[in-house]
Amino acid sequence: MQTLESLQRDMDTADDLQSIVRTMKVLAAVSIRQYERALEALVDYQLTVDLGLQVVLKGRSMPPSKKQSPVTGVIVLGSDHGLCGRYNESIAAFALAALDCDPLQRRILVVGARVEAALKAMGQDVEALFFVPGSVAGITQTVRQLLLHIDSWQQQDIERVLLFHNTHQQRTGYSAQTRPLLPIDFDSFSRLKAKPWPSKSLPQFSQDSETLLSSLIRQHLFIQLFSACAESLAGEHASRLVSMQVAEKNIKERLETLTAAHRLQRQNQITEELLDVVAGFEALNEDRKGGSGHPAAN
Repeated sequence: MQTLESLQRDMDTADDLQSIVRTMKVLAAVSIRQYERALEALVDYQLTVDLGLQVVLKGRSMPPSKKQSPVTGVIVLGSDHGLCGRYNESIAAFALAALDCDPLQRRILVVGARVEAALKAMGQDVEALFFVPGSVAGITQTVRQLLLHIDSWQQQDIERVLLFHNTHQQRTGYSAQTRPLLPIDFDSFSRLKAKPWPSKSLPQFSQDSETLLSSLIRQHLFIQLFSACAESLAGEHASRLVSMQVAEKNIKERLETLTAAHRLQRQNQITEELLDVVAGFEALNEDRKGGSGHPAAN
């Protein structure tokens, strides 16, 4: 049985852990909101790029599809830090299960040291590792690095690139998602050609149409990668929030158990002390009674 001192130490430790978990819950909730706001702001940027594509694609035929290399470029987004359940293991397993190409025909780069470890544990080689941005401001630099790597893949005739990431879900915390980045699906842009222009002023451009189209497509890829990173980060913090909620519940139950044990142990100690006092008092009375029965010496 634990002593009162050991029980008190365990209670103090549980209190400290509970404080840490509450702080992490608040940080996770705040982080989720900042990435959600970034996704909301990205909608206007996406609209601007779509309007630019609508102007450039007006009255022109879609570019022919390029001959694809048998090699597939794969990007997997995960996390650098733990305490988020099976966030990285689930997206790694989802990506490998979804790939329909030979394992030797994959070129995989990852964002997040934890998901890299998960993929390697599943026997998959990783070509490059990028660290997860710690804020919305850091996403831009990460996306630029990914775009440079995609450019190097295209120079090696790798025209098929798939993106795997988790996205934030209110109930479950996160869910896995696939995004095909390359080749560009120009059929999805065909709706823009027939879409009416939103104002009375007809748009014009002076830049070479091919150069402008290339820049707009690059911005389209930037938006896809940026939104995927923001969704992945929101999903990571949502998973961490769920984990912290479970941890807080477990700590609360543990603290209640320790408190009850501490009270019981304290009560037993008080009872023992009272019994010792009563036993001592009774023994003292017996001694007094026994002493009063002897005649006093002359």
